[in-house]
Amino acid sequence: MTIPSEPLWRGVAAALVTLFDTDGGVDHAATAAHAQRLAAAGVRAVLVAGSTGEADALTDTERVTLVTAVRHALPASVPVLAGAGGAWTGEVLARVGAVIQAGADAVLVAPPRRTADVAGCYAAVAACAGGTPVLAYHFPGVAGGAVPVEALPGLPVAGIKDSTGDAERLLRELAAWDGWTYVGSSALVTLAGVLGATGAILAVANAYPEECLAAFDGDGAAQRRLLDAHLAAKADFPRGLKALLAERFGTPAGARMG
Repeated sequence: MTIPSEPLWRGVAAALVTLFDTDGGVDHAATAAHAQRLAAAGVRAVLVAGSTGEADALTDTERVTLVTAVRHALPASVPVLAGAGGAWTGEVLARVGAVIQAGADAVLVAPPRRTADVAGCYAAVAACAGGTPVLAYHFPGVAGGAVPVEALPGLPVAGIKDSTGDAERLLRELAAWDGWTYVGSSALVTLAGVLGATGAILAVANAYPEECLAAFDGDGAAQRRLLDAHLAAKADFPRGLKALLAERFGTPAGARMG
């Protein structure tokens, strides 16, 4: 595919948490209000129903209603990216179509864990998405299978989110193609900005958006200050991250996973 010359956004996006009420149901209003809070803090975009959003614990209906709620809560200038992965290509395509219809400005898709044809999978996703940008998602072991660096130039995707925290792989991605490259690890935010990556899509941005923005803009001290939050979120995911949010913003700390 022809990669658009300008990405949907540059800089820091938040991999949005999904907030749950005291009965364990999705709290659409609280999640949308949190997205508004992050946008007001300067976050450039939000990802709904990614791995940080506990997508594996959401029904397809919950995924769609979350995308709708968040899209309605934010101005058009703040893109909403929606996770649409699945165990097999047919499930992925159904989710891609549903979240786009719900208002997603782009979709994030990891290849199914056991697919033998990564290029064929993304060709089907791109055809289903029409003109809506598709971002590949590389976080094997957590979300689907691997996206090989050498395959990127031939995939019909506009960008990639790489959450591995692998600095060498980031360098290889930037050398391999001209697509939108977003890091998903808060340990690499400053490096991503210095190297000219398109941006970052971060779980920790839910709790510390200002520090993430500063780190991407080259503030090494801000990057170092993110370490404790990075480790806390990683050690007990997603409950550690939910606890950070609850402490700072008073949001519900309940989780379905972990």
